[in-house]
Amino acid sequence: MLNKKQEAIIDFVLANQPVKRDAIHKGVKVKMGDSTIRRLLLKMTPELIKTNGQGKARTYSISDAYELFVPVDLEEYYNLLPEERNAKKSFNLDLISKVLSKAELFTKEEMEHLFTLHDKYTKNIAPLTNSEYKKELEILAIDLSWKSGEIEGNTYTLLETEVLLKYRELAEGKKREDATMLLNHKDALDFIIAEPDYLKPLTISRIEDIHSLLIKNLGVERNIRKRGVGVGGTDYKPLSVHQQIVDVMQQMCDLVNTRDNVFEKALLLLILISYIQAFNDGNKRTARIISNAILMEYGYCPLSYRSVKASDYKKAMLLFYEQNNLTEFKKIFINQYEYAVNKYFNLEPEMP
Repeated sequence: MLNKKQEAIIDFVLANQPVKRDAIHKGVKVKMGDSTIRRLLLKMTPELIKTNGQGKARTYSISDAYELFVPVDLEEYYNLLPEERNAKKSFNLDLISKVLSKAELFTKEEMEHLFTLHDKYTKNIAPLTNSEYKKELEILAIDLSWKSGEIEGNTYTLLETEVLLKYRELAEGKKREDATMLLNHKDALDFIIAEPDYLKPLTISRIEDIHSLLIKNLGVERNIRKRGVGVGGTDYKPLSVHQQIVDVMQQMCDLVNTRDNVFEKALLLLILISYIQAFNDGNKRTARIISNAILMEYGYCPLSYRSVKASDYKKAMLLFYEQNNLTEFKKIFINQYEYAVNKYFNLEPEMP
């Protein structure tokens, strides 16, 4: 969260932008020294504040990516009724082309942390035999299938999911559709493991192929939808015109294909496939599989999401739907990458 001094600076810049630092010093409501203002402005650049010009001529404005990164008190936000949240009710057509295309999604400190974890993962898998690696990947795949299903309302427990995926045994008293969802999820994972370069480059048709694996025998239409859909728990309405959906999906593919940062590629896919809602159903499942496929394609650790609460995942996603705010979902992504690196592929040597 922003502290009171940062909030005061943001409020003043919002009301007076573009504005010079000396004007901020004189006009900000919370009194602070010029050196403090200089330090806080630097800390909030470029996520929240953008600059123009050099030296004494430099001015400060709110960043184009401000909505992505402004801290939000999630408990306070969801204590409000949907109509009180000042939420965006329609798809932001500028989000991909004008905001995300220019934004760096992770801070320097976050990237250092993620690359430290990646180095650890690389060292962990280096001594593993092929069979040891596959065994660990199977454990992660079961966890991911279970958690991904739980997020979508699937009633299978983790143990029931393991029995289903290993032995194809259905759990008593569970819907057939729940088993089909989980089996499809495992099939999709097996496919991207067997075809690590399938999404290189990323295309709409390849995303549709993965989605088709996930919704097989579930009565869901394949490929980009041609009618409107709603999203539960929010007033946000995704695009309903087929060609517009195709256009923004292509924008997403172009953006991801031009990014060099693998973590940014994975996070962009995780949030945008869910946000666009290009399919009649199965969007978040597709997003998690595609995001993991990109991580694995470049030799990074996939995520199982096992330790995140389904409710927290949904709240973070709704915050992005309603405010285009990435902060909570980015926390989940970083925390789950850390969890995956420490949980899987990390075999301790046997004691003599």
